[in-house]
Amino acid sequence: MDYSIKIGGEAGQGIQTIGDILSHIFAKAGYHVFTHQDYESRIRGGHNFYQIRISDKPITASRSKIDILVALDKDSILQHKEELTQQGQVLYDSAYLKEKFSNANFIDVPFLELALTQGGSKLMANTVAVGAVIGMLGMNPKIMFEHIEKTFKKKGEEIINSNLRSAEAGYKYAKEKCLTCSFMVSGFESPKMLITGNEAIGAGAIASGLKFYSAYPMTPSTGIFNFVSDHAKDFEIIVEQAEDEIAAVNMAIGASFAGVRAMTGTSGGGFALMVEGISLAGMTETPLVIALAQRPGPATGLPTKTEQADLFFALFAGHGEFPKVLFAPGTPEEAFFLTNKAFDLAERYQITVIILTDQYLADSQWSYEKFNLSNLKYKDYRLKGEEFKRLKEYKRHTFTETGVSPLGIPGNSFHLVITDSDEHDEEGHITEEAFIRNKMVEKRLFKKLPLIQKEIEPPKLYGTKEPEILLLCWGSTYGIVREVVDELSKSYRVSMLHFSEIFPFPEEKSWLHLLRKANLVINIEQNATSQFAKLFRMETGIKIEKHINRFDGRPFTVDELLERVYEQIR
Repeated sequence: MDYSIKIGGEAGQGIQTIGDILSHIFAKAGYHVFTHQDYESRIRGGHNFYQIRISDKPITASRSKIDILVALDKDSILQHKEELTQQGQVLYDSAYLKEKFSNANFIDVPFLELALTQGGSKLMANTVAVGAVIGMLGMNPKIMFEHIEKTFKKKGEEIINSNLRSAEAGYKYAKEKCLTCSFMVSGFESPKMLITGNEAIGAGAIASGLKFYSAYPMTPSTGIFNFVSDHAKDFEIIVEQAEDEIAAVNMAIGASFAGVRAMTGTSGGGFALMVEGISLAGMTETPLVIALAQRPGPATGLPTKTEQADLFFALFAGHGEFPKVLFAPGTPEEAFFLTNKAFDLAERYQITVIILTDQYLADSQWSYEKFNLSNLKYKDYRLKGEEFKRLKEYKRHTFTETGVSPLGIPGNSFHLVITDSDEHDEEGHITEEAFIRNKMVEKRLFKKLPLIQKEIEPPKLYGTKEPEILLLCWGSTYGIVREVVDELSKSYRVSMLHFSEIFPFPEEKSWLHLLRKANLVINIEQNATSQFAKLFRMETGIKIEKHINRFDGRPFTVDELLERVYEQIR
């Protein structure tokens, strides 16, 4: 069982509602689920879609071909009918589209009429569409009904019942009318968790002891902001919507200096405004975690599309020389645990850690049995309470063997906690002494960086340990490249080397022999200039000759990337 469903239409037609309800129904049924979205930067109109893939085996990406197209407008039919598989079906409402199609694989479902005849409003036409998809697949509707009841429980019994009747009407109609449908779904299994990249970063931050989150809403990072806000009361987190990103980063730095774990999130244009703040955190050695959700630039670019073009921007953000760490998770599970690691490293070494994500990973949903929470790290590295009070002397930036000074919390002792954005001495007072300057740079950079490097995990190898073809990738391309490796491995010895802990490069480099032994190494990136390949050469001295790039704002699909790899092989 491996089916893909695409819901297409204009912004404002409820595409996301239909997709979200369906994906959660499939996950609760125990199926493996992967979803991704494509939407324009407008409130109404344009062409958007929500694609869901379900399988009885683990899946990690979308495919180009679809089995069911729910067309809420005519444009969806025109744009996506060629993507249908041989057994593919199109669901549409001829009354709404004002056109009837005679094709055998087109099913005219009166979404609006069925909703109104069941005592519902026109909004419930979307619930009819959900029921129709479940009916076409031949699924038992039990979980659908349970999910609808849970979804609308706060709306009252009348709304719940109208939605239940609408879903049932769509289910029965499609099941009766889809005479050529040959879909077969497996029986229910244990329910699975469904989570997006943004939700995983937010959950990872909360699990790491986050107490302050500041941000200015900016797609595609806003989902993190929303997730943390939704859970702020339960976990006693202060969430502040700042007036701009300059304020957001400075609020987070201030909160961290005051003694709590703090974070901010943004996208490219907002990150540009945060750059001076990042240098401030570097100079004051204040722990800071930033989520940078990439989108195509320059300027506003394609604000709702995806790209991996901010790698160098993040790497070199901030004037002067100071250590920072870059992570780029490939899955929501990695996003969860790398966010946890980001907080641990930020607190332990008093540095800035940047988590690079993008629209594709931010909004994609993956299904999991569960996360193994025993792998979470949490240690309080702050100096406070009696431990702080017992010190005879305290200097915020005292020189140590590791370069890491005790991080005292202001107001927790009679000791004064001082720092400054100018160069400073051990106590935190401004100085221009050349000797002190040299020692401070050595402390912040040369002593900390080797220790940080030891914390960085090597890239993940997926596939054979003796590859003739090696695919090099980073960040959100993980799932797509993994499925390409599965397909290629039927004919070749092939592997993927995926980087999610981007900078500094890991101290352990035994994996480099894979690149030297492989007959063909291909670097795969969602940007125009192969930024990671350039970083790779800077760090290893190895130049990658073959590249596959996509930079139109859309993610690779498995089929498309597979074909492009074949072109390189031939």
